[in-house]
Order: sequence, then structure tokens, then C-alpha cells
Amino acid sequence: MPRLSPSTLAHLLLLAVVAVWGATFTLVKDALQDASPLLFNLLRMSVAAIALIIVNRRSLRHLTRSTLLSGLVVGVFLAAGYQFQTAGLARTTAAKSAFITGLVVVFVPMLSAIPAIRPANAHAPRWSSGLGALLAFAGLLLLTTPAGTTWANLFTSIGTGDLLTLLCSIAFAAHLLALAHTSTRVPIAQLATLQIAAAAVVMLITLPLGGSLHLHVTSRLVIALAVTSLLATAAAFTIQSWAQQHLPPTHTALLLTLEPVFAWLVSFLFLGERLSVRSLEGAGLIFAGIFVTELLPTAEPVPACPSS
Repeated sequence: MPRLSPSTLAHLLLLAVVAVWGATFTLVKDALQDASPLLFNLLRMSVAAIALIIVNRRSLRHLTRSTLLSGLVVGVFLAAGYQFQTAGLARTTAAKSAFITGLVVVFVPMLSAIPAIRPANAHAPRWSSGLGALLAFAGLLLLTTPAGTTWANLFTSIGTGDLLTLLCSIAFAAHLLALAHTSTRVPIAQLATLQIAAAAVVMLITLPLGGSLHLHVTSRLVIALAVTSLLATAAAFTIQSWAQQHLPPTHTALLLTLEPVFAWLVSFLFLGERLSVRSLEGAGLIFAGIFVTELLPTAEPVPACPSS
């Protein structure tokens, strides 16, 4: 059997990672019947942190104060993204959650317009970022508001779950920018482990904010925790870091835009979730905005992260 080239293997592995990320929206949505959202996040991130500490224990022997601080800052934004996302997912559909989360690739160049936030190796966003943002915003309104919505009740008509997911997308964008600032100074193994561990600590501290807790240990909960912590978090971070070394940025971007598509297909097949014609139009505009932002000339690419 002929060996696969590093580029081909990188394409296949990253596609598999994106498919797993897309599927986790449905897995988590289903599992939230057995665990409260923030408790699920804490369990997921704790398992992932333990796994990464075991795998990368040698790399963690010589940590500096600067490295620890970098891991903490990145981990705080990562935790915020997951907390908002999972809390929102409990109140909206998996398909909507995936498309709104995908707006992260629109928010990154928008935030990069601020010189103090923009990474040193990135250019100011160009016209395609503005076009992508407009398409995505129009799609967001169609996806999250019912027919007949007027400007007077525009924001009050958007569901709580959709608003929480929008905050998740902003938090994930901040995480990516923080990652871009620190990834050149901190070894990947250390940064991946420290940010996941820091996120777990933040989730423990913010656990009371989620209201009453409930936990019923079922097979679907165990499967969801195993997939999201080991595959979608610990393994995905490692695989993506390696794959992006062998892929052009545009190829990486194109593969990442498929995540909400995978999420929608899995939610349709296993949860029977359907999008109305209006919601489908909105999802299409969001996808177009993501596509324009990622694949037309814009700011230098920023490292991406798993969004579910």
C-alpha cells in the first residue's frame, strides 16, 4: 500500500477533526438531558486536561511564569466560549448553534481591525471581511428571528439560546486572537495543556452561575464526555496543530467552513431537527459570510480552535 503524503494525510485528518466537531453539537445537545450545561463542561474539560497532562508531562517540567500566564489568559477565553456555547445549546437547536458559532471566523478579522488587539504578524482586515460580516449579520437575523419581525422588536425576538451562542462566538474569537499572540512564544504541548487546564479551573469557579445542577450517569452521557473530551478537545488540538503545518491557509479555512454543515446533517439525521425555509436562507448567508471572510483576500490567518 502506498504511503500517504503529509499533505494528503493532513487534509484527511483535519477533515475528520471537523466532522467530529460538527457531530459534537448533536452529541452534547442530547447529553444535556442528563447533565446541566456547566457541569457537563467541567467534566469534559477536566477529562481532557488530565489526558493532556499525562501525554505532555515531560513538556510540563520546565514552566515559566510567563508561560503559565499565557496559558491562563488563553484558557479564560476558551472557558468563556464553551460556557456560553453549551448554555446556549441547551436553549436552541444544534444546527443553529453550529452556524452561529461559525461566526467566529467573521469576528476575528473584525476584532483585528483594532491595532492593539491585532497580532503582530497579521494585516488589517480588508474589504472581504466587511462583506463577510454583512452577509453573516443578515443571515443571523434570518436564522434567529421569526417571520414578521420588525426593527422595533428585532433584538427582543432573538432567543436566549441564540444570544448566548453569539456571545460564545465572540469569546472564541478572542481566544483565537489570544492564541495568535502567545503560540509563537510557548511550545504547542505546553500551551494546549495549560489552556485546557486553566479552562477547567475557570469552569469550576463559574459552576454556580449555571443554576441548579443535575447529573444522571447514562451511556449517552458517557459517550458524549468521551468523544468531546478525548477526541474533540485533547486529540483535536494536537491533530490540528500538526495538520496546519502541512496545509496552505486557504485549504485549512475551507475545511473549517464545513463544520456547521456537518453539524446540520448530524442533527437532522439523529435528532430530526429541521430548519425552516427562512432559517435555511439565514444559514446559507452565514455560510456565505464565513466563506467570503475565510477564502477571499483578508487578514493573515489566525490559528483556529475547536468550537464544540
